Amino acid sequence: MTLIDLLRRTEKMVVDNSPALMTAVGVVGTLTTAYLTGRASFKAAKAINIEEGWHQTQGEDILTSREKMKLVWKLYIPAMATTALTVTAIVFANRVGSRRAAAVAVAYSITEKAFDEYKDKIKEKLGPGKEQAVRDEIAQDRITRNPVDSREVLITGTNEVLCFEMYSGRYFQSDMETLRKAENTVNRQIIGDGSASLTDFYYQVGLPSTKSSDEVGWNLDHMLELKFSATLTPENKPCIAVDFRVTPIRHYYKHL
Repeated sequence: MTLIDLLRRTEKMVVDNSPALMTAVGVVGTLTTAYLTGRASFKAAKAINIEEGWHQTQGEDILTSREKMKLVWKLYIPAMATTALTVTAIVFANRVGSRRAAAVAVAYSITEKAFDEYKDKIKEKLGPGKEQAVRDEIAQDRITRNPVDSREVLITGTNEVLCFEMYSGRYFQSDMETLRKAENTVNRQIIGDGSASLTDFYYQVGLPSTKSSDEVGWNLDHMLELKFSATLTPENKPCIAVDFRVTPIRHYYKHL
């Protein structure tokens, strides 16, 4: 490996890990600033005491605040320097993180749009009946790969129909009436407020929220529409697979 290759790899590593490196600099800088400030304060107090003691022996007045500042300000230069470096590192890390998050959001939006176009084209080519059959097969494959005996079934009420929520991969008990009612309630919220999150839907069917359910949802351009598939678990138990015709989108609230 040549020196140029080594330098290029080092540069790439620094760029790729810049937020973590800057965060580390910020943490170290904070601790260093606290130490330097404490040490400077100790030295400043000692210097002021010596100077005031000398003034008292000469019968002079004690030092004013301005005179004290003039006497000790140089002691705080190292602490001020590390403070400036720490603030710069934190701001830089935040900017890099924000830019990368924005890039991920754009990539997600492009992928989401391409996927929706793909689904629409499949439906156009196959027709509604065959498209639904494909959905049913996908749902059946998902449930077969995730047998109910190995997963927790969430009890959301007294209903006894087993359901599988495709987006989060959770089993729960509900029925068609409850699911349709939840769909209508969420869509009324969208019409009234302009948007609703996936958490709002989960609340209506009695499911707990997930780490990402507050981050995605629907709006007036993309309203909630449930899709159902009748499937069987590997144990031959009837199961309703619940999916969304329009996948909940990120930044759904920004379309208001």
